[in-house]
Amino acid sequence: MNPIVLIPARMAATRLPGKPLADICGAPMIVRVLRQAEAAGIGPVAVAAGDSEIVDAVRAAGGRAVLTDPDLPSGSDRIVAALAELDPGRAHDVVVNLQGDIPFVQPAAVKAVAALLAERPECDISTVMVAEADLSERTNPDIPKVVAALQADGRSARALYFTRSVLYGDAPVWLHHGIYGFRRDALERFTAAAPSPLEKRERLEQLRALELGMSIWAAVIDEAPISVDNPADLERARAYAKEHR
Repeated sequence: MNPIVLIPARMAATRLPGKPLADICGAPMIVRVLRQAEAAGIGPVAVAAGDSEIVDAVRAAGGRAVLTDPDLPSGSDRIVAALAELDPGRAHDVVVNLQGDIPFVQPAAVKAVAALLAERPECDISTVMVAEADLSERTNPDIPKVVAALQADGRSARALYFTRSVLYGDAPVWLHHGIYGFRRDALERFTAAAPSPLEKRERLEQLRALELGMSIWAAVIDEAPISVDNPADLERARAYAKEHR
């Protein structure tokens, strides 16, 4: 297995325009994500950028970045475009798609998605999930949940469904976080397919893979990474950076 980590990023964002370059205690957010990905040490890392400003910031920090068409519809499409430029010879058979708005993602989470693909030949796509920390999270439609068949080790699960709906019961509700590991052929099949009915209903693109009959497995992580989606999240990220200097 020969992974590559790609981080899609673009300046346009409804709730926080320009967020890849948002300063977090002296470093652009995209550079912080890049550093965490590099620390995982599973393979080369590059940013699949939709804007030249992001490319410039990454390269100024000594990182690798590829400029892609700004009109591509999703991060998955962006990493496919970057991959075609970075690896036309198809040396990399596993692609980790790491969102550009999780500046403090644990390197262990990046390693976990690659490890699942190595350990589970039947797994087409890997991701991560974390147990809810508060009951309010299970009723929040902005937090996707995983309906999963937890394995005996308690650290991995086969994903059965993803939803924004409320889940009930005494067992922990598993919350999904968008770090993905793809086998390369699965990534290409996924991005070649049109958005599926369940994907459009839930606004969760991973449901397209399930409707295509792909197998998704999730690794359990112990702490949810801070995801920066709005100005309040950005302030929380800045406070975290100051506390953990």
